Amino acid sequence: MPELAEVAWYARQWDAGLGQRVVAVRVREGARVYRGADALVLSKSLVGRVYEGVALHGKQMLFCFSGGGWLGVHLGMTGGLESAGPGGGGGRHDHLEVVMERVVLIFRDPRMFGRLIWEESEGEPGWWRELPPGVLTRGFRVDCVAEVLRRRSGTPLKALLLEQEFFPGIGNWMADEILWRLRLPPAVPAGGVDAGSLHREVRAVARGAMRTIGRDWSDPPAGWLFRHRWRDGGTCPRCGAGLVRETLRGRTACHCPGCQAA
Repeated sequence: MPELAEVAWYARQWDAGLGQRVVAVRVREGARVYRGADALVLSKSLVGRVYEGVALHGKQMLFCFSGGGWLGVHLGMTGGLESAGPGGGGGRHDHLEVVMERVVLIFRDPRMFGRLIWEESEGEPGWWRELPPGVLTRGFRVDCVAEVLRRRSGTPLKALLLEQEFFPGIGNWMADEILWRLRLPPAVPAGGVDAGSLHREVRAVARGAMRTIGRDWSDPPAGWLFRHRWRDGGTCPRCGAGLVRETLRGRTACHCPGCQAA
């Protein structure tokens, strides 16, 4: 599933339509991605509006159109955004095609785990304003992290990092990267973790991912676990030990048994 930086990269694919007016909208009526919006209402409401910009929060995007039109997008596991020239689109899994004056903006999702939300309001939708503080915002504070660790003290830290109500945008590979930097195993109980150190590494990994993946889809530096965790037989870039891949609460966790000993 796309994480914070991947979501930022996908959002940028629609930059080609900034400042342009919507001239037509094509929807795949009945597609499960419209469980948060009426496909026909969306298609009629978008026409004539100008695409003005996008806001990001964790794994979610909010696209702003003139006249108070807000399109929320959650990519789910297999969703993606792209832009194409005039006449583009029409693919089997293209569930939304926003035809602009000089470009077509496309939402594609083969397995339809993603979701589209449409709302018209003077300001940002209420559901967006109620989201928890993003990990790179001022609202994501050490004392808030400490409270989460206290309340969920018995939860394995890897599992806790994946809970979007506390760490929006952090997904599987980012959680592994944070734990590797902290030299902690995935199953360590959250209650024994230093809040300041966790806060620091969450933000450091998020910033680094945004500078690389979020900017141009390039990989983070070779010294990151990221470059070594995806395949069996990978080795720790810090100590050279063979990496271990295991399942923790239904999710794959990759860690170094040497650097991250219990």
